[in-house]
Amino acid sequence: MTDETVVDASGTPLTFGTAGLRGPLGPGPGAMNVDTVVRTTAGLASWLQARCLGGSTVVVGRDARHGSREFAAATAEVLAAAGFDVVVLPRPLPTPVLAFAVRRLRAAAGVQITASHNPATDNGYKVYTDGGAQLIAPADREIEHAIAAVGPALTVPRAPATPTDDALLTEYLARVAALPHGSNRDLRIALTPLHGVGGDTAVAALTAAGFTDLHTVTSQFAPDPDFPTVRFPNPEEDGATDALLELAESVGADLAIALDPDADRCAVGVPGPDGWRMLRGDETGVLLGDHVLGTAGPDVLVATTIVSSQLLAKVAAARGARFAETLTGFKWLVRAGAGLVYAYEEALGHCVDPEAVRDKDGISAAALVADLAAGLKARGRSLPDVLDDYAVEFGVHAGDQVSRRVGHQGELADLMARLRADLPLSLAGDEVTAEDLLARRGALRTDAVVLRGERTRMVVRPSGTEPKLKCYLEVVVDVDDRSGLDRARAEAESRLGELRDYAREL
Repeated sequence: MTDETVVDASGTPLTFGTAGLRGPLGPGPGAMNVDTVVRTTAGLASWLQARCLGGSTVVVGRDARHGSREFAAATAEVLAAAGFDVVVLPRPLPTPVLAFAVRRLRAAAGVQITASHNPATDNGYKVYTDGGAQLIAPADREIEHAIAAVGPALTVPRAPATPTDDALLTEYLARVAALPHGSNRDLRIALTPLHGVGGDTAVAALTAAGFTDLHTVTSQFAPDPDFPTVRFPNPEEDGATDALLELAESVGADLAIALDPDADRCAVGVPGPDGWRMLRGDETGVLLGDHVLGTAGPDVLVATTIVSSQLLAKVAAARGARFAETLTGFKWLVRAGAGLVYAYEEALGHCVDPEAVRDKDGISAAALVADLAAGLKARGRSLPDVLDDYAVEFGVHAGDQVSRRVGHQGELADLMARLRADLPLSLAGDEVTAEDLLARRGALRTDAVVLRGERTRMVVRPSGTEPKLKCYLEVVVDVDDRSGLDRARAEAESRLGELRDYAREL
């Protein structure tokens, strides 16, 4: 969504960013409401027409948040009146279904009404172009300028638009069901969609792929725009997956899966000697990346972002694959280069089938991680066992994130200026060099500082969506053999603690 959303319901309009709008529900141009959606859609239509795309296909989808039905209807009606062939998805569906439909139909654009894992008070307007990928500059600014030229919402023409049938959803489910390449299906899965729209689609996809021993968190399965059982509907948040892990324990599951409310993110839980735990996004990322590479063929590319673990790069090199690093966000990851077969970001986003969905997709990620887990189970192994293999081969890669919330965006600039004026020479006993990414040219230029040593890395950047300074931490400790894993992990955690302390002092 937008990286600079301005929340001011009284006057300042929401900023149209790299993928659209996101903001609080309410009256006025600084909030999400029907008038905002109508004017935004009129601007989008004008921008498409200026590129000789008038009359082409545009797909409209929605989640189940407050206002989503009305906003999707308004979007479709404005586009229909502007002469576009509008395909309206039949009901609230995951965002990846919309991204799939745009690519499948070779549509000029797609609009998904969603605020992903934001609080219940928010909604959003997400735009896809370029074969089903999120917008990048300069399209975002051009569309924003077109929106500014639109008159009052009441003057914008609207025409009826009828929802389509389930044909596109059926095609999407068939595509996902064909992704697993193993033959083992003996796997008990616990699943929660966190009150979002992914429940039915995930169950249908997993069942079609042959995984039928499914157990869902009943209290969180039906879409509910109030998200009543979680403080914040994001599987990364503390406590958000407690009900899932309790279910997994009670039914003797082999794997736990949590989707975020629009099902474009997938979090994975596993059992261990100390009970169930959720894997970090970087752990799931390297597991899925390696699994995809197992059948991907020669000269393929995998990608992740500047704030994600360095482990995937090492695995890719060992498997003879190419690797790319991009800025944060799937708008960059899916454009990482030719031959892309997999991309992920540490915030639980995984793109396992870029030929079909050029965005993160929690449903297809769930199907592939189930495939991997089932194959391992048949051999008496588990996902943590494979993570141990990586640690022995490439070293323990321990990561964490430390964030500091500030009162306003101006404080973030001050904090970054202070860091740049007093860069450290060492971190956790490791000599480091600093790279200011604002000094770069080209695609990897951004407001961030990378502190890198032989065994230590810290990336410091302002959040793109809220007033926070984020520090992404990673330490690497070599392992002599499997018997040294506990020692290496203890050393890694100790050094990671030193990095946390430094990050908090910022």
